[in-house]
Amino acid sequence: MKILLTGANGQLGSEIKELSLEYPELEFVYTDVDDLDICNQPALNNFIEGKNFKGIINCAAYTAVDKAEQNAGPAGLLNANAVGHLVALCQRYNMRLIQISTDYVFDGSGNRPYTEKMPVCPLSVYGKTKRAGEMEVLYSPSNSIIIRTSWLYSSFGTNFVKTMFRLGKEKECLPVVYDQVGTPTYARDLAQVCLDIMSKSGRIDTKGKLYHYSNEGVTSWYDFAQAIMDVGNLACKVKPIESKDYPTAARRPAYTVLNKTKIKADFGIEIPHWRKSLAECIEKFKND
Repeated sequence: MKILLTGANGQLGSEIKELSLEYPELEFVYTDVDDLDICNQPALNNFIEGKNFKGIINCAAYTAVDKAEQNAGPAGLLNANAVGHLVALCQRYNMRLIQISTDYVFDGSGNRPYTEKMPVCPLSVYGKTKRAGEMEVLYSPSNSIIIRTSWLYSSFGTNFVKTMFRLGKEKECLPVVYDQVGTPTYARDLAQVCLDIMSKSGRIDTKGKLYHYSNEGVTSWYDFAQAIMDVGNLACKVKPIESKDYPTAARRPAYTVLNKTKIKADFGIEIPHWRKSLAECIEKFKND
C-alpha cells in the first residue's frame, strides 16, 4: 500500500519515517516543503496523479504559534487551504487521509477532559487555522480522519523537552508557567498510532472522523519541566510563574486535557503515561 507522508522532516514525520520500517506492507513516499508544496494545488495534483497512492498522512503544518499572529495568511494556506486540496484528492482517488490537528482548537475554559463532541473556540490564529483545516475534513465525504493531539515533543527537531534539557544543563534556574494544564505527547507514540490505523485493511470507519490522542496523565508546563530535570538528572531549579508573567503574542488555552476514550475503543490501542514516554525520549537523545 503506497502512502504519501507530508511534513516528513518535522517531529511527527521523522518519527513515522523511523517507525515505518516496522510496517513492510506500507510503501512510503516522504515529502517536505522542498519536495512538494501542498499549498500549490496544480503541483499537488501532478504529484499525486498516476502514482497509485492509497493514503496520505498529513504532518505538514504552520506550527509557529506566536509568529502566526502576524502571519495569518501563510498559516491559513498551510493549515486550512492545503488540507482542502488533500481532501479533494482523497475523494477523487479514493485515498485515506489522516489529518493531524491540535488542542488549541479549545479555549481552555473547561475543567474536565475534552471529548470530540465538546464545542471548540480557538483563541489564536494558529488554533483558528487548524480548526479551519478540520472543517475541510469534517464536511467532506472523503475517507478521512482527524487526530487532535497536544504538547507534542520528540527526539527530533526543536521542542519543549529538548529546549528544557539544553537550558537545564546551562542554567541554575528556569521560570516556567504553572497555570496551563494539559498532557504531553511523545511524537513516537502518536506515530505508532498513525501507522497502526493506516495499516488496517479496508476503509477507515468514516463515522469516527474525529479523535483525540495524547499520552495518559495530566500535568502543567511547570511540572513537565520539573520532570525533565528529574529524568535528565539535571540540577537546574524550575521556578513556577503565572502566564501573565510570561506574555506571548498568541493566547494559550489554560486547560486542554483530552479525553482519549474514543480512539482507544475504536482502534484497540493502549496509551502509555507521559512520564514513561518522556523517559524513553530523553534516553534517546541525551547523549547527542
